[in-house]
Amino acid sequence: MRSYLKSQGYNVLPEQFYANISTWEDWYKGKVKSFHRYNQYNGKKLISRERASLSMAKRVCEDWANLLLNEKFSVNVNSPKADKFLKKVFADNNFNASANRLAELTFALGTGAFVEYLSNGEVNIDFIRADMIYPLSWDNGKIKECAFASEKIIDGKPCVYLNMHVIKNGNYVILNKLFLRNGSRLKEVDLPDGVEDVVLCGFSKPFFQIITPNIVNNTDFDNPMGISVFANSIDILKGIDLIYDSYQNEFRLGKKRIIVPLGIAQMMNTQSGVMPVFDDNDTEFYAIKESDGITDIREINMNIRATEHEAALKRNINLLTANCGLGADRYEQTRYGIKTATEVISEKSVLYQNVKKNQLVIERAITDLAEVVLYLGGFKNCDISVFFGDGIIEDTQSVFNRAIEEYKNGIIDKTEYFMKVYNLSESMARKKAERIEKRLEYTEN
Repeated sequence: MRSYLKSQGYNVLPEQFYANISTWEDWYKGKVKSFHRYNQYNGKKLISRERASLSMAKRVCEDWANLLLNEKFSVNVNSPKADKFLKKVFADNNFNASANRLAELTFALGTGAFVEYLSNGEVNIDFIRADMIYPLSWDNGKIKECAFASEKIIDGKPCVYLNMHVIKNGNYVILNKLFLRNGSRLKEVDLPDGVEDVVLCGFSKPFFQIITPNIVNNTDFDNPMGISVFANSIDILKGIDLIYDSYQNEFRLGKKRIIVPLGIAQMMNTQSGVMPVFDDNDTEFYAIKESDGITDIREINMNIRATEHEAALKRNINLLTANCGLGADRYEQTRYGIKTATEVISEKSVLYQNVKKNQLVIERAITDLAEVVLYLGGFKNCDISVFFGDGIIEDTQSVFNRAIEEYKNGIIDKTEYFMKVYNLSESMARKKAERIEKRLEYTEN
């Protein structure tokens, strides 16, 4: 795909960056062949071993997705008709669940994208992960033109669908291409019926939005793509799995052993007929020769270094969460369990600051997405408000209590109250206040 785009005269990112994405994907999946599989010499020969994985890379990305796009997330429009249309499109595209999954993959692989298009008169939204995104032009870190590749099965044959968003004469144009895949080779073929090869957008904004973790791409400062939230924590992830694997081995190797002299076992076996002394598969028992000098049954209990392993594991997990922006105490327990929202805020948590920082990217992207969806539905110049509902890390009850006290004391008016409590834009909050006033007037009359 990179070769095809280069042949069309477009700039493409170096192949090494997509190799980085593959590495991040392996750690996200939990098993990295070059690390979790290894050979060990047992005194006679090399044997294949596999390290246990705690899959902390995925856990970190899950947490970030849930902090940013949880069940309290919502998008509101000032026009009731437009708001109803947008919510229907979101429901039809399973937006809340799909956007949460895209956020998780974005924090794992560094970049994600929303892509909007019309199909049979219906607005559709695609959720694209990093390895399917090919920036074509960018300015000051913002991707201006972009291609999105996706695997398709058409008439039972593996194909690659390429969707290119480019600027021609100052306007966005979408170019659609279809390729038949034969291994790593691609052959361009005709598009399916009903799919236009050229689509004129007629809108000032692109029909795609890029999201990334709001951190600097330190693999290449001029690269417009983002990096995985754990891109600079691979060594820590290795340390965590080394410790976790050792912890499991500690219990496997430290299980109780019972030494049984072979002579005793044979004699007991003779007396009991066909009944064995112990099951050959029961590794707690180990038979030895009489020549070893042991004539009685002995029990061996190995000391298990659980405390040392748990302390090391806890330290490395704290290092990981600190490096990934979740704060060093993300999984610390208090007397009552996980720290409360009030405790997080009062400690000026790094997590709280980083969530707010990452919301800036998500909010801009979803606002632009909503504008495109509304444009495709025939709505223009709408006021859009994105509400994250930071109940996990923000003490929303305190926000409400403070706002109601400020309203009662005349510090803020109804419009400002609705802006604070419901996170509405000023115009939407003003209209809400006006509707309530009219309702009260009607009730009184």
